[in-house]
Amino acid sequence: MTTKTGHWKPDPFDLVARLGHYRESMAATFVIYIDESGDEGFSFSEGSSEWFILSGVITRKAKDLETVKLIDKVRKVLNKPPKKPLHFRDLKHEQRLPLVGEIAKAELRTVSVLIHKPSLKETEIFQERYRLYFYAVRFLFERVSWYCKDHKTSQEVGDGTAEIVFSNRSGMSYEELRNYLKYLKDKTGYFDVRIDWSVIDVDGANKITAYSSGKRMGLQIADAVASSFYYAVQSSQYGYVEDRYARMLKTVVYSRAGRYVGYGLKFWPREVDEKLHSEPQFGWLRSKEPRSKLRGINDKTAQSLRWS
Repeated sequence: MTTKTGHWKPDPFDLVARLGHYRESMAATFVIYIDESGDEGFSFSEGSSEWFILSGVITRKAKDLETVKLIDKVRKVLNKPPKKPLHFRDLKHEQRLPLVGEIAKAELRTVSVLIHKPSLKETEIFQERYRLYFYAVRFLFERVSWYCKDHKTSQEVGDGTAEIVFSNRSGMSYEELRNYLKYLKDKTGYFDVRIDWSVIDVDGANKITAYSSGKRMGLQIADAVASSFYYAVQSSQYGYVEDRYARMLKTVVYSRAGRYVGYGLKFWPREVDEKLHSEPQFGWLRSKEPRSKLRGINDKTAQSLRWS
């Protein structure tokens, strides 16, 4: 704008508008909620779980609030208090089904890392503080970054990055996690790290945060997803798994060219492959095709374990 003396003076309202547009253009395009199920212990005779599951739920930031409000809908169905967080483990089977059913219909995608701890060779390494959790985060970030990179459209607002929201783990340093991620970014080629760093912004302020599930409803969805896959692989004290929740979630599990294992489902380590092919509790994963006709996860498992 121009003053009475003819000098140009910036319009404060125009500056505010420009600043708002700049902030919007630099905003994240996706939101990823992360939670876990199982534990990181190795004392199996004393009650440690055989499986540790880390799951991520991917939403589009523009529709994030609309998406996560499915929790409110389920609370009403279950006659739960409006602000009470839904914890999957605390729900009865018949209460879990409406929650999983709503997630399966929602505009979101899920990625889960399933680690079979007894199959790990050098267990002493993974008993170091946070080591197993950080490994799981790496595998998870690889896959969520692939999905986000492939599914950003030119019409969407945002810079293509993802806002990462962890379920708060008491005692864990998230600054230490950021430093680990920065280390991976620096050593990407050396360690064959497959994270797309254009999506995972380890340097961006407030791009990686941690909240309690009561503060962010999306974390309650991530809890339900992680728990669903935990029950699908972890045998109960009576020797049974419950795979119904996992099968219901198939509609929202990240897949590429019809392949789920290796994308929306990452099993690790490789030594668990034989269990997935042979043991009856993993029948929900296996293809109807004979194993001899299929290539393998490491190619073998990735192609032969197709939900049918």
